[in-house]
Amino acid sequence: MFKNKFKDIIISSFEHLSKLKKIDIYAFVIMPNHIHLIWKVNELNGKETAQGSFLKYTAHEFKKLLNDEELISYRVNLANKNYEFWQRDSLATHLYSPDVAYQKLDYLHNNPTTERWQLADEPSNYLYSSASFYENNETRFKFLKDLRLEF
Repeated sequence: MFKNKFKDIIISSFEHLSKLKKIDIYAFVIMPNHIHLIWKVNELNGKETAQGSFLKYTAHEFKKLLNDEELISYRVNLANKNYEFWQRDSLATHLYSPDVAYQKLDYLHNNPTTERWQLADEPSNYLYSSASFYENNETRFKFLKDLRLEF
C-alpha cells in the first residue's frame, strides 16, 4: 500500500504535528505495509490526541488517492467509519532506558535491509527513514530530534 505518495502523506503529517509542537519525532521508518516510530506526544491537538490526529489525517488523505476498487480491501462495517487503513491497537513499547531506546532505534533503521524486505543495502540508503540522520548527520527531515540527546 505504501507507494511513495502515501509515504509523503505520512511525512507531511509528521512535519505538521511537529511544527505545532504536538509531537517530537526521534526516529522513523516507513515500510511497505507498516511504520516504526520513536516519538513523544507532547499535548492534545485540539480535542484529539496527536496519534488520533495523525491516524485521521493520513487515512483521509489515503482515501483521496485510492479508487473504488482499491478501497474495497480497506472497507469495514463500523458505526464510526467505513474504511480502516491503520491496524487498531498498535504495539507501543516504553523506552525506559538508553539501552532499550538504542535497541529499538537499531531495529527500526535496519528493517528495510532485512532479507524479508530488501529495500536498501544500507539503512541510510533508504529514503523513508531517519537512518541517514543518525549515520550521516543528514537533515533531510527538519522535524527530527536527536534521541541521543535525551539520555
